[in-house]
Amino acid sequence: MSFDPATLTYNEAGLVPVIAQDARSHEVLMMAWMNQEAVERTLSSKRVTYWSRSRQAFWVKGETSGNVQELVDFRVDCDRDCVVALVNQTGPACHTGRRTCFYTSVVDGTETELMAPES
Repeated sequence: MSFDPATLTYNEAGLVPVIAQDARSHEVLMMAWMNQEAVERTLSSKRVTYWSRSRQAFWVKGETSGNVQELVDFRVDCDRDCVVALVNQTGPACHTGRRTCFYTSVVDGTETELMAPES
């Protein structure tokens, strides 16, 4: 069965949330947004392409930083309104230089930084 990106449920801005997850460790790396064209570009190139809401432009992860996300699998949730991109991540995924954007833990009201930047 062929996948049609138009079958995803995009929000009022024409975007769908995307969770990037490491294909080997299953660690959640980051969350970003894609529009239909970003989904199409990602699937055809195998380089994860997001839509930057602040710049109103496409960005291919790693294009300037070298911290590339190579697509391994693209998974659609049951409501078709969120996707998971399983990726091979080169370098840190977070713009802060950390492996993951989810480096802050909050337990019993206490916030703890779990990792320092890699660079």
